[in-house]
Amino acid sequence: MKRRNFIKKSTAAAFAPLSTRLKASSRPPNIVHIVADDLGYGDLGCYGSRIRTPNLNQMAREGVRFRQFYSANAVCSPSRAPILTGRYGVRTGVHTVLFPNDLHGLAETETTIAQLLKPAGYKTACIGKWHLGRPNQYLPTSKGFDSYYGIPYSNDMAPSVLMRYIGVIESPVELASLTRRYTEEAVKFINQSKESPFFLYLPYNAPHIPLDVSPDFVGKSNMGLYGDVVQELDWGVREVLNALKANELDQDTLVIFTSDNGPWFQGSAGRLRGRKGDTFEGGMREPFIARFPGRIPSGQVVNSFATTLDLLPTIANMVQLPLPANPLDGVDIGRVLTSELSSVPRPLFLYFNAWDLQCSRMGRWKLHMARANTPAYTPEPKVGYLNLRLLNPELYDIDADPEEAEDTAAQNPAIVADIMSQVSRLLPSLPSQVQTAWHSTQTRPVNPNEPGAWPTPIL
Repeated sequence: MKRRNFIKKSTAAAFAPLSTRLKASSRPPNIVHIVADDLGYGDLGCYGSRIRTPNLNQMAREGVRFRQFYSANAVCSPSRAPILTGRYGVRTGVHTVLFPNDLHGLAETETTIAQLLKPAGYKTACIGKWHLGRPNQYLPTSKGFDSYYGIPYSNDMAPSVLMRYIGVIESPVELASLTRRYTEEAVKFINQSKESPFFLYLPYNAPHIPLDVSPDFVGKSNMGLYGDVVQELDWGVREVLNALKANELDQDTLVIFTSDNGPWFQGSAGRLRGRKGDTFEGGMREPFIARFPGRIPSGQVVNSFATTLDLLPTIANMVQLPLPANPLDGVDIGRVLTSELSSVPRPLFLYFNAWDLQCSRMGRWKLHMARANTPAYTPEPKVGYLNLRLLNPELYDIDADPEEAEDTAAQNPAIVADIMSQVSRLLPSLPSQVQTAWHSTQTRPVNPNEPGAWPTPIL
């Protein structure tokens, strides 16, 4: 073959669509998805933190880092259902935080990534925080995972239990060693699964409160206990990546790292407004790093808007599997990961607080339409929580103003009208509880001069 033709064919192969390159591979790709708990947008070194996270920084240098990646909710359970199903939590039976005594969970009609991959010969494991239902029929082993090891809800909930499959093996849980034990289980799973493709879902409990850390990391960050916890999380990522390399699986594995929602009492949202529980950027914009040597070009920093809803359709296309029967809210971002496209078309992105629809995002524009009468995690008024429409919806150009500091609605009435029109068209496709909540919000008086009005929202 002439040198010119060789270069031409080699270049074409390097930039062929990811699914095409994977199809030519001898086996389907392994998928490792690592999720932190309440890690803020500004908590990693590669996102500007002073906490040292050398392994995640290196992972970002060897792959792609997104600047605008979002959770599909600002609190735990309804942010985790979209990760696994590609659908808003309000569609999945998980619209708000689940507690240990709750008898419901992720609906049986939903298809998880694990259930999508198992028929294709994948071994599947969930190691870590589940938080999508405590009864046996809602645990990971009923949702496509061959095995489960972890806490079935948040580590601040009682009773504190560690489970293997559907049995409790420890109570109360020794939190100091939990990150280390999750990591050891993950490495063991990789070592035992190298003969077949696998999906490892590794949702750590760190750095959700209460914070604790193993002795090797006490004081290591010089930035307090929170910094120590994040550094041990970074160590866990290193161990997982090293296990892939040791088993010669590095070139066959997509590794994803993100968080479920914004930071709670500690942690940093960077310069973003809001925290966990808010539909401001700080509550829902997350770190997102993806690494796949030979498939995802190294050193990418992507400004394109993407969400956790996009993971299932992206993985399905990567493995060349049909999508689930339920309509998805996410889109395939595979060609953004591989730098073939800078962005992909997507429908309006919706921001929920339980059943309440508060914001919507169209391209660079984010419209705040409603807001709670009290900020998240502050004492509520005696009459309780209310969702209030904004008399003047607020429009922010997120590309230029990620801090949501300058309302541009008055300068862009056509954009406001377009987004509101799209919301109206989408509402009939959403669960009846969302439609009822929206109607209540839109008809609830907010002018103090109106009879029965509620005072102006606390901002």
